[in-house]
Amino acid sequence: MAKGDTHGKPVDNFRGAMKTIIIADALMGLDNVLAVAGAAKGSFLLVILGLLISIPIVVWGSTLILKWVDRFPVIVYLGAGVLAWTAAQMMLHEPLLEPFITGKFLIQAIAYAAIIGGVLLAGLMAARRHKKAA
Repeated sequence: MAKGDTHGKPVDNFRGAMKTIIIADALMGLDNVLAVAGAAKGSFLLVILGLLISIPIVVWGSTLILKWVDRFPVIVYLGAGVLAWTAAQMMLHEPLLEPFITGKFLIQAIAYAAIIGGVLLAGLMAARRHKKAA
């Protein structure tokens, strides 16, 4: 792979292509399940409803979403921000950390800003690097 190349070597057979698709699908599905579970905050009903709503959107709406993302790239950053916010909530409510930050608004605000800002900044920097390489 050349320096800056973000893709693996291309496959030239059906089996290799299917393997790539299955792995990508599994990883995206896992990401979806983790996001729904994190947003549900332990509610089994919300996990089930979230999956029942999000899986058809991912399966049938992916083409439409890709068209929107091409037209409005800010959607990627909004989605990353929501996922980062959910991740921050999960981290800050971790039983090991919670005693140290409960009731400390400033620490919580700084943690949220650092996590969400870090994710968005990393995305912007990666996009700039990719744009320079192209």
